[in-house]
Amino acid sequence: MNIKKTPLLDNINSPDDLKNLSDIELKDLANELRQETIHSVSKTGGHLGAGLGVIELTVALHSIFEAPKDKIIWDVGHQSYPHKILTGRRHKMSTLRQKDGLSGFAKIDESKFDAFGAGHSSTSISSGLGMSIARDLKNNNNNIICVVGDGAISAGQAYEAMNNAGALKSRLIVILNDNDMSISPPTGAMRAYLAKLISGEKYLSFRNFAKQIVEKLPKSIEKSAKKADEVSRTISGEGTLFEALGFYYVGPIDGHNLDHLIPILRNIKDTDQGPILLHVVTKKGKGYLPAENSDEKFHGVSKFNITTGEQQKSKSNNLSFTNIFSNALIKEAEKDKNIIAISAAMPSGTGLNHFQEKFPERFFDVGIAEQHAVTFAAGLAIEGMNPFVAIYSTFLQRAYDQIVHDVAIQNLPVKFAIDRAGLVGADGPTHAGSFDISFLSTLPNFTIMAASDEIELARMVKTASIYNEGPISFRYPRGSGEGLIVPESYDPIEIGKARIISEGSKIAILSLGTRLLEVKKASDILETFGLSTTVVDARFAKPLDESMIIKLSENHEVIMTIEEGSSGGFGSSVLNLLANSAKLDNGLKIRSLTLPDRFIAHATPEEMYDEAELVRDKIVEKVLNTMNIKSPDLKIVDPKK
Repeated sequence: MNIKKTPLLDNINSPDDLKNLSDIELKDLANELRQETIHSVSKTGGHLGAGLGVIELTVALHSIFEAPKDKIIWDVGHQSYPHKILTGRRHKMSTLRQKDGLSGFAKIDESKFDAFGAGHSSTSISSGLGMSIARDLKNNNNNIICVVGDGAISAGQAYEAMNNAGALKSRLIVILNDNDMSISPPTGAMRAYLAKLISGEKYLSFRNFAKQIVEKLPKSIEKSAKKADEVSRTISGEGTLFEALGFYYVGPIDGHNLDHLIPILRNIKDTDQGPILLHVVTKKGKGYLPAENSDEKFHGVSKFNITTGEQQKSKSNNLSFTNIFSNALIKEAEKDKNIIAISAAMPSGTGLNHFQEKFPERFFDVGIAEQHAVTFAAGLAIEGMNPFVAIYSTFLQRAYDQIVHDVAIQNLPVKFAIDRAGLVGADGPTHAGSFDISFLSTLPNFTIMAASDEIELARMVKTASIYNEGPISFRYPRGSGEGLIVPESYDPIEIGKARIISEGSKIAILSLGTRLLEVKKASDILETFGLSTTVVDARFAKPLDESMIIKLSENHEVIMTIEEGSSGGFGSSVLNLLANSAKLDNGLKIRSLTLPDRFIAHATPEEMYDEAELVRDKIVEKVLNTMNIKSPDLKIVDPKK
C-alpha cells in the first residue's frame, strides 16, 4: 500500500516549524520551496531568478536563526519571495505585486519577519549596523544578518557601511550572495572544510588570543605577525579586502549545499567575533532551466508557462517608450561620435543594451553606482563629450548631490534620460518616478522636458543631443504609448516652447507628460457641458512657455495643470509665474493636479492613476467643481478605453 507523503511545506506556517526538521528534511523542504516559488511567480509575474538563487540560504537561515528576534535583511528585497513563503505568507503569494496584495519586496508593515524595507539596493549593511548598535545599547543579544548581493555590494554605501562596521566592531553578520563566480566541486569541498574550521569556536578563540599576544609585541614584529595572520586567513578565499575593512571573512562556499551552509551558519551564530562576512556562491535561477539558460536569468518576468518558460506577451504591439528612446539615441549617435551612453547596472531596463551592441566603445555600465554615473558624465562633458545618463527616476534620487554640485553648479551639458517616470505599477512606491520634476525644478541652469507621446520623446532626444547650454533632462514612463509611429525625420523642439493641441475659450488644461491622452478625453466630455477647453502639451517644466501661459490666463476662466509627479513641480512653477505676474487678481481660477501627498501601493498603473485621481473622469470632476457646476454621477472607466 502506497501512502502519499504530505509535503513538508504544508506544515510550515512560520520559521519555528523548521526547527524540528532534520538536515535531510531541510533539503527536501528546499526542493519543495523552489517548486513553490516557480509556481507562484508563473501565475503573477515578478522577480524569479534572484529568489531561486537563495532557496537553500533562506532555508538554512530560518532553520538556524530565531526570526523575527534575529533580524534578516534582504538586499535587494526582490530575493525575498522564498522568505515570504516560509514566514506565513504562502497563501497570499497569488496576490504578489497586485493591488492590496503582497509587495514584491520586503516591507516592514507587511510582516514582522521583514526587518527592513529594501526596494533599492546596497542599504542592508548600513541599516543592519544601526540595528546592531541599537541592540548593543539596549543590552540585547539577538543576531543581525544582512544578505547582500554581489551587485548591491558594489555600491559605495555598502563600503561606507562596512568601513564603519569594522571600526565599531559591533556583532554583525553579512552574507555576500555572489552569483557572479563559480566553484568546482573539489575546490568547493576544500573551501567548505576550511570555512567550517576557521568559523569554529576553537579557531575564533585562538585567533582572539593570538591577536592579544601580537598587539603586545614590538611594532616591527607586530606588523610581520599581522601579515602572517592575513596569509593564513586568506587560504580559504579572497578575503583580504573585507579583512582590511575590519570584517572576519569566511568563504567562499557553495550557497546551494546545505551540508556546507548549515554547520558554518551554526558556527557564526551568536559569536562575539565582531562583524563577520560569509561569502556564499549561488546561481541565479538555480533549479529552473529556462531561468538558468536565460541571459537575464528571469530577473523580472511576466506570467509564464512553467514547462516551456515562455512568458506571456504584452497585449500591446506598440513600441515601449524605452525602445523609442533607445532607437532615437542610436540615430543621433550615428551622426555624433561624441555621444556616450551611461547606465547604472540597467542596460536592458533602459534600452541601452541596443546602444551597446552598436557602439560598444561608447557605452559604459558603471554598476549600481548612480552617484558615480553622474559625476563620471560630468567629467566626460568637461572634455567635450556628449554624455547621456539613462537612469530610472527612482534611482536618480540617489545621485541628487552629484546632480547639484558636479553638474548644475558647473552648468555642464549632461543629458539625463529619466525612465520609469510617474507610477510604474507592480513594483510599487519604491520604484515610482514621483519626484524628479520637483527636485530638478529647484536647480538653476536645468532644462526639464517631459514627453507626451512617442514622437515627442524622439524629438526630445534629438533636442538634448544638440543642446549644450547646460544640463537637460527628459522623462518618459514605463510601458508603451499611443502607438504613434516615429517618422524617419523629425526636428528638435525649441527650448521652452509648448504646443497647443486644441483651442477653447473657458478652460485651459496644461498637461506635462503622458496624461495628455486623458486630458484630451476629458476635454471631449467638458465640451458636452458647454465648457470650451484649450488643451496644451506643456513639454517643458523648465523653462516654462511664459508668454503662452500668461496669454491663456488672460482669456480663460480656469487654468489647470496636470503632471505625473509630486507637488512642488510643474504646477507650482505655473502658479508662481501667474502670482508674480499679478494674473490671479482678475479672478482667474487655477488648479493643480499632481500625485497625492502619500505613497501609492503597488497595483496596475491604471489602478494607481485612478487612485491618484489623474484619469479622465476625475479631471472632468475637478473642472466642474472649480466652475461650481453640479457634477453628474460619472462612472469611472478604464483609462485605456
